[in-house]
Amino acid sequence: MKRTFTFKQFLSSLVASTSLRRGFCALLFSLPLCGGLGWGTASAVDGWPSQYKGVMLQGFYWDSFDATKWTNLQKQAAELGQYFDLVWLPQSANCGGQSMGYDDLYWFSNYNSSFGTEQELRSLIKAFKDNGIGTIADVVINHRKNVSNWVDFPAETYKGVTYQMLSTDICADDDGGATRTWASQNGYSLSSNNDTGEGWGGMRDLDHKSQNVQNNVKAYLDMLLNDLGYVGFRYDMVKGYSGSYTKLYNESSNPTYSVGECWDGTNTIRNWIDATGKTSAAFDFQFRYTVRNAINQGDWSALGKQNDGNWPLISTNVQSAAYRRYAVTFVENHDTERRSNAEQDPIRKDTLAANAYLLAMPGTPCIFLTHWQAYKQQLKAMIEVRKAAGIHNESATLNFASTKDYYVVRTTGTEGQLLCAVGPGAASYQPNGQWVRVLSGYKYAYYLSPSMETPWVDLPSGSYNGSQKATLTAVSASADAQLVYTTDGSTPSASNGKRVSSGTTIDISAGKTTLSVGLLVGGAVTKVITRQYEVASFEPYQITVYVNTDQVGWTSVNFWTWGGDGTHTPTNSSWPGDRVSTKTTVDGKQWFAKTYTINSPEDYVNFVFSTGSGSPQTVDIEGVSADTFFEISASQSGGKNLVNEVNAIELLENSQSTNYNAVMGIFDLQGRKVSDKGQLSKGIYIVNGKKVVIK
Repeated sequence: MKRTFTFKQFLSSLVASTSLRRGFCALLFSLPLCGGLGWGTASAVDGWPSQYKGVMLQGFYWDSFDATKWTNLQKQAAELGQYFDLVWLPQSANCGGQSMGYDDLYWFSNYNSSFGTEQELRSLIKAFKDNGIGTIADVVINHRKNVSNWVDFPAETYKGVTYQMLSTDICADDDGGATRTWASQNGYSLSSNNDTGEGWGGMRDLDHKSQNVQNNVKAYLDMLLNDLGYVGFRYDMVKGYSGSYTKLYNESSNPTYSVGECWDGTNTIRNWIDATGKTSAAFDFQFRYTVRNAINQGDWSALGKQNDGNWPLISTNVQSAAYRRYAVTFVENHDTERRSNAEQDPIRKDTLAANAYLLAMPGTPCIFLTHWQAYKQQLKAMIEVRKAAGIHNESATLNFASTKDYYVVRTTGTEGQLLCAVGPGAASYQPNGQWVRVLSGYKYAYYLSPSMETPWVDLPSGSYNGSQKATLTAVSASADAQLVYTTDGSTPSASNGKRVSSGTTIDISAGKTTLSVGLLVGGAVTKVITRQYEVASFEPYQITVYVNTDQVGWTSVNFWTWGGDGTHTPTNSSWPGDRVSTKTTVDGKQWFAKTYTINSPEDYVNFVFSTGSGSPQTVDIEGVSADTFFEISASQSGGKNLVNEVNAIELLENSQSTNYNAVMGIFDLQGRKVSDKGQLSKGIYIVNGKKVVIK
């Protein structure tokens, strides 16, 4: 980000070292601000860039040790760089064992973590940078793990200085007083200061009033930025200590990006941002809950209602509008999704519509990795629409239309306006005025303002299995606007390429294709966009869907199916569909199973499971295109049983079976089903929609 420094900030930057810097800056900053010198009152730390157009990816999920190894992520750097400006990584140092990083142990000396070696981490951060991606570090400084007892921390030497926290750096009231009791019994002393935020008994809460803690944290953050190469921080559990310390640390390290996990209502989040001196943004938890509630309650008009103090930070109300810049919006993260068999608070349906709304709104959107993995093509296209319109974190919005079945918002970017319709009525919604539909899918539609005068292609760049179709659209106020395109890498012009009308769909065949499309108005091409495709041949394959009913005691399961290419209607076309009463055993559990054929890369199957004559039944399960294991839960929503998806890889590993494909379908990277005979040879495979490396 380009920065403009005031004269005052310039002078302070000249004094770069230790006590001289502190003493000089203290004197300089105590001087009255003089308007004649143009010093102003702006903070040297921005917290988050103004009018920022970037999109962020949370590059991990809970227990994603294999999927998000540093080496695996590095292989994706070129692709991710086309769509994401920031990638947030888990805490990247060694934690003394397999860990997601939230029980942080080492800060300086050991970066061989559960995700890879220090060299692999450095290589990943460099690869991201080379592809235009800034890497965000997960910073866990509310608490810290001990080496062997309640109060001992590692001594680490970094650049000739030894850093170590002491027992006196632990809050006096840590763990409800249990730490003080143990310390007293074993001859240790704690800090005399109580915690400045919420306590947590999992590890030792650090006393941020301690000068030693502050010195350790400042040096740690400086190393993350200036040695490892991170561009900013995601501060974990910031309610555990006063926001004034985030301000202190950000002013010391000066990250380009800072965002805090202030998991609370909007008023608390705003107060925390203020406490940091606006040196940090915050995750917009109320945005997430508003979207979840609209989906779960089936009332999409809730997205446009401003009815209480917990309205999202990106809201148009007076209080929230000033905080849009500091809102990092999301609809799912590692703490809200379903973890293994532990139910958290996931969005269970309409994931695409949730992300369509997310990417159409101001704030800095943060996409969750599992959503990216499951809906990569659709999310790529949404991101391209957002960037084409120039939507940024402070963009203005308007509640354009609203009913229970749909919500429509208009967002104004620097290049044009984006109209987003979400909900079951999105497909039938027809906007007033001249809008051009450029993208649509299950419960969402995107429109652009014709004043943008641009061509549009709904198929994003990327690698695909099987021939693809791309729809070309003229976003133009001219009624006679056409499109001209080439597929050989040449530049389309009035005399070069094939002319077609807006809305024309073309085939992208197997092989490598460079598609260039220009907007042709009045005999001249005014703008050209390019897409790169690599298409492999596709062969139809079969998937098996497994259903376990141990929690509800069903003795048979009805499979009601629809969606995809339209070939998946039940043999029994009347509700409740096809009855399955035979079972197969996997990992010691009994599963009702049924097999379906996936006929194209875009094909999928939707399900409702029931028993008896169709009651009780489950909620809808959408977009299944790989072997999947479902458990029917006794919990209900709206009178319908919830469904938990079991991680198929973990399931088979738990059964201590390396013969994966003897139990389920396995596919190679070209989408072809691998033989069901014998064990898999070394290589990379797709199992349950996820990559698996067999070594």
